[in-house]
Amino acid sequence: MFIDLVIAGLFAMSLVPLITGYCAYSYGRSFWLWFALGLLLPIVSYFVLFALILRQQLDHGQRLLNEAKAVLAEAEELERAERER
Repeated sequence: MFIDLVIAGLFAMSLVPLITGYCAYSYGRSFWLWFALGLLLPIVSYFVLFALILRQQLDHGQRLLNEAKAVLAEAEELERAERER
């Protein structure tokens, strides 16, 4: 019974670092750095990452850059498909 509680506690404690690391990786930041920060400062690191992502999303220039990258990737994919025909 005690071992089950310890395993459940470790799993619950690893959720915040995993989520923080995944969110950081999704936005081009280091997974392992944010995972480690999530282990050391679980709640603080989550809110700091949230603020960084929000700042990036509210930046009009960054949004335009992300849209341009998506359009370019789509155009390259269409060009590859045409070459394969």
